[in-house]
Amino acid sequence: MKVILNDDVKHLGEMGDVKTVANGYARNYLFPRSLALPYNDVTVAWFEGRKEEIEARKQAKRDASASIKEKLSAHTITIVMAAGQNGKLYGAVTSQTVADALAKDGFEIERKRIDIPGVTVKSVGKYTVTVRLYESETAEFPLIVEAQKEADTGAAKASAGKAKKDRRNAEATETEQAGADESADEQEPAEQAETEEAVEQPVPESTENTDEAAGSENAAE
Repeated sequence: MKVILNDDVKHLGEMGDVKTVANGYARNYLFPRSLALPYNDVTVAWFEGRKEEIEARKQAKRDASASIKEKLSAHTITIVMAAGQNGKLYGAVTSQTVADALAKDGFEIERKRIDIPGVTVKSVGKYTVTVRLYESETAEFPLIVEAQKEADTGAAKASAGKAKKDRRNAEATETEQAGADESADEQEPAEQAETEEAVEQPVPESTENTDEAAGSENAAE
């Protein structure tokens, strides 16, 4: 079915454009929302009377496009991603990645309008991104992809090494102390047994006393 667009329709066209679409799309979507009118002599004449209005809208879009082009051409996007030593990214920079980065900087650009060399970027480096603006207008700007810098872990590693060494020393000290305690526990019963044996053993009589007793007995006889 042939229709005339009554408003800008995303991915289809803008006001005043004549398009051929499926019957169901026109009847179920475009016509109920007043986005298009059937193409006939009446509607063509009606749009002829709105030609100046339509042209003014297009000129406003051209001006906005020129302004965006000027700003984008002076803009640079830097994206930092994790990468290997060979510069290969652990992932890829896509048109959506660039669109998100542009949005953070105040540029609302559809990802479908962003062209990246090779569709995606998979290595660190400098690239040129092209943005398709209004009509045939385009804008180019540099895209810099950098490898994510690894955090300086030298101090952390040294601290971890020292802690590990201290832990080993502490464990060794505990082991030595435990061994000393066990030795002390083993020695105490032995020493106690020796002491008890020494106490229980009878003390021999003095030889001198025995001789005196024998002399007394002989004298009595």
